[in-house]
Amino acid sequence: MLRLLGRQVYGLTNRQQQFMKQFYALLAVSVLACQLSFAAKVDTVVTHSEVMKKDIKAVVVTPDRYADAKALPTLYLLHGAGDAYSGWIKKVPALQQYADQYQMIIVCPDGNVTSWYFDSPVDPAWQYETYVSRELVNYIDKNYKTVKDRKGRAITGLSMGGHGALYLSFRHQDVFGAAGSMSGGVDITPFPLNWNIAKRLGDYEKYPQRWKENTIINMTHLLIPNKLALIIDCGRDDFFYNVNVKLHDELVYQNIPHDFIIRPGAHTWPYWANAIKYQLLFFNDFFNRG
Repeated sequence: MLRLLGRQVYGLTNRQQQFMKQFYALLAVSVLACQLSFAAKVDTVVTHSEVMKKDIKAVVVTPDRYADAKALPTLYLLHGAGDAYSGWIKKVPALQQYADQYQMIIVCPDGNVTSWYFDSPVDPAWQYETYVSRELVNYIDKNYKTVKDRKGRAITGLSMGGHGALYLSFRHQDVFGAAGSMSGGVDITPFPLNWNIAKRLGDYEKYPQRWKENTIINMTHLLIPNKLALIIDCGRDDFFYNVNVKLHDELVYQNIPHDFIIRPGAHTWPYWANAIKYQLLFFNDFFNRG
């Protein structure tokens, strides 16, 4: 008797059994090779920021059928405070699967730990709004087969990256057609001593107006109904929950269409690994409308 791939085969000679073993071994290797050859590709690229005079890394995930594609949509996926460009792909490797599933390019920029994706008015070495919204987008469009239009670009992120995605998309609606936020710090004014925000904008007590002008909750006047597709997601146990509800209420008041999702969960990677699946579905629907 010979057991092969969960099945029992009787009445084979030793030579036939050996042949069957070799056959199934080669079959398993072939299946694995096919799976690997059709998987998304993950690259780390080095981009140059002219405005900050330095090189900056980013992760770029291209889907399995990228070589045969003419132009694919792009999602810019921002990390949170204390993390880096590689954070998303290390903690949610399923991004490769999602890139294949939706046939989109996923770009994970580096936000230098706590840039908050501002162009800092107090430190010229921190100009991450210009870097992500202009320099990085231009690099990706030049070096990859992208849809070079706002209809083919979306941006989202977690925590600091959720703030960054909404901040950049609100201010650059000519660049991004859709945006999202997961557990986003959408109102920074209640946190004047946290996450080095004061190093980017100056101390809150000295520059309260600057803080108010650069927080998402006070930037909704930049939006025109139905121009920017929006999805906002936050866990009920998240310390940013109340400010996200406040943003939702403000968008409703201003008649700005958006998806708003609340689920059980906190400021954790298991929550974000789940949330990104809903956001990708939202962005895929947006890209398909274009």
